[in-house]
Amino acid sequence: MSMIRDLTAAVRPSLRHSLRKTPTTYTSYDPTRDHSASSAVVDCAVYRDGRRIDDRECLTPRGAMRQVRESGGFAWIGLHEPTEAEFAGIAAEFGLHPLAVEDAVHAHQRPKLERYDDTLFTVFKTIHYVEHAELTATSEVVETGEVMCFTGPDFVITVRHGGQGSLRNLRHRLQGEPELLAKGPSAVLHAIADHVVDGYIAVADAVELDIDQLEIDVFSPAAKGSTRGTDTGRIYQLKREVLEFKRAVTPLLRPMQLLSERPMRLVDPDIQKYFRDVADHLARVQEQVVGFDELLNSILQANLAQATVAQNEDMRKITSWAAIVAVPTAVCGVYGMNFKYMPELEWKYGYPMVLGAIAVICFTIHRTLKRNGWL
Repeated sequence: MSMIRDLTAAVRPSLRHSLRKTPTTYTSYDPTRDHSASSAVVDCAVYRDGRRIDDRECLTPRGAMRQVRESGGFAWIGLHEPTEAEFAGIAAEFGLHPLAVEDAVHAHQRPKLERYDDTLFTVFKTIHYVEHAELTATSEVVETGEVMCFTGPDFVITVRHGGQGSLRNLRHRLQGEPELLAKGPSAVLHAIADHVVDGYIAVADAVELDIDQLEIDVFSPAAKGSTRGTDTGRIYQLKREVLEFKRAVTPLLRPMQLLSERPMRLVDPDIQKYFRDVADHLARVQEQVVGFDELLNSILQANLAQATVAQNEDMRKITSWAAIVAVPTAVCGVYGMNFKYMPELEWKYGYPMVLGAIAVICFTIHRTLKRNGWL
């Protein structure tokens, strides 16, 4: 089986790269040039005994790794939307697997946890709630981004995509907790997972308020007199945004369970206990999101049922007025046939009698229909 996996790992990159118009840059690493010093690196530091080392050499990935190999500790390198060329040097310096590197560069990945030799590759979907004054059929409710994390024995490399999900504040917070940071790279991985899931909780609370407001708008008495169909677009749009939220939350549940339950050499046993709390919070959010989806289905069906009921009421009113108008139409049609011998044609009061009969019949029909709720 190991031989098959090695063969698959060797074949898959060649198949992917053969489909591209431009050749890959992973194998073009020049050891005489510092490829890792690129604009994609937003922060680079070495941590030893839970404290950041103030050394200019640690400001580049290559210098940080040299410090780690000489004096211990671990390096934390943060990148934002690196290109293949910008990431090539770092990938070669840290021995990252080409498949994981490709996923990190091109993004749009499903949340997952993969192990490549002595490196864990974790993908998180970050969710940001987009503030809006009023929910419309085109409102953007959630905005997604991605954070990829390479966790090794002595390094953590985070690759962020999208305008949201910055890890700067998280890094500063961790630097204020040296006893936690001293646990090594797995402490950073846990902090990132906890940060992402906390973001899910905040977004879930905000989306719940939107759903509550939408529910009030659909079922309030004032909504019955509004233009029909206006709520359907809003419901469908919010349902699409909840689906995007669901795609970020649901696939992450299994990786968090693995990190919290299965012993891993790269995860400190003390840190693994904290992953259980993250997995528990994530499970709660996942249940909320599934509930949101089901509730929106119910609201959408109720809205369509309301529209159907309103259409039936309109048809009943139209039918009622047609029945009333049918009486004078029938009488006038009879007297418009121009026969010489017809009832009451020569009678002095024949015309007002016919008009009175029409009025009485129409009034009786109107009153009966109104009593039965048709008008």
